[in-house]
Amino acid sequence: MDFNLTKEQELLRDGLTKFLSSRYDLQTSRAAAKLGEGWQPDIWRGFAEELGILGATLPEESGGIGGGAVEAMVIAEALGHALVIEPFVDTVVVAGGLLQRAGGDAAQNVLEDLVGGAAVVAVAATEPTSGDNWYSVETTARRDGDEWVLDGSKIVVVNALFATHLLVTARTSGDTTDKDGISLFLVETASAGSGFTAHHYRTVDDRRASDLEFDGLRLPASALLGPEGQAGPSLELARDEGAAAVCAEAVGGMRKVLADTVEYCKQRQQFGQPIGSFQALQHRMVDMHMEVEQASAAMYLAVLNLDSDAVTRAKAVSAAKATVGRAARFVGQNAVQLHGGMGMTEELAIGHYFKRLTALQYEYGSTAAHVSRYAELTRP
Repeated sequence: MDFNLTKEQELLRDGLTKFLSSRYDLQTSRAAAKLGEGWQPDIWRGFAEELGILGATLPEESGGIGGGAVEAMVIAEALGHALVIEPFVDTVVVAGGLLQRAGGDAAQNVLEDLVGGAAVVAVAATEPTSGDNWYSVETTARRDGDEWVLDGSKIVVVNALFATHLLVTARTSGDTTDKDGISLFLVETASAGSGFTAHHYRTVDDRRASDLEFDGLRLPASALLGPEGQAGPSLELARDEGAAAVCAEAVGGMRKVLADTVEYCKQRQQFGQPIGSFQALQHRMVDMHMEVEQASAAMYLAVLNLDSDAVTRAKAVSAAKATVGRAARFVGQNAVQLHGGMGMTEELAIGHYFKRLTALQYEYGSTAAHVSRYAELTRP
């Protein structure tokens, strides 16, 4: 495998890193997350108009650049390093992939708006009884003349508060846990009207999520994306793409946390000398470094296998998600401990990174769920 970036990918990384270092202030983003809209629309427009990263992984016919998993990895790692709250992974990687594979005029129009920064798309696939299983779908969609009628509940729909569109999974046939019979529907939030309610809240890592209720929501025939009842394989791929991308985001966050911890230990004085000079703490920081490097290697394995067959892809992604989840827990907790009581204060960045690294362990499948999937896939 070739782990070297191309010149174009290096330019993408360097341009985004420069943009974030000069334009993305942590205090401003935290204020937007806690007290404001939950994101910074001007930064999102900058991603689209100045950097073009919203189209980096999307097809050229939609206005994108036509990149792939490596470009998504480069971007996600840089965003994780800067603790960016704008929904690149959820909207561009996961929702964008679903829209691209679904095809059709409706999906194409949303993709073009997404590339231009005018659309934010949230995926509503998790239900109160489904846990980590996107195939456990009780939400239903039935035909009524030329319309679809949607009934059911979705929970923890990240970024639904400011999303222009929702991608909602609903069962059009089959039993609750069947992989077949699941369809994907496009819902415009501005025109949803009656039959749709949302309860918004802030998550532990200062993101915005929502619980949604669909009670006889009427949708036009064009709201169905792709063939009826055949969204399962695309959803499985999207979930793996999202898991690989958040692995990259976590690696970026861990690299920042480790660097800040090392710098703090060089400055913090105890017994008349920097605490970084104590051998026990040096060993702990070396252990943190090893966890970060293992996580990075596992992330590359997942990213470079996203185009492989379904079983190979699933094994690589689950191995990476489990490895990164363990590393994020170890690095985050040790960083807080080495900072002492200051580690969890609002003033230091380390506490905010710790919360995000904790949340990333559960996005697109928890660490335990991916360990179980890997065990199942590798069982003799």
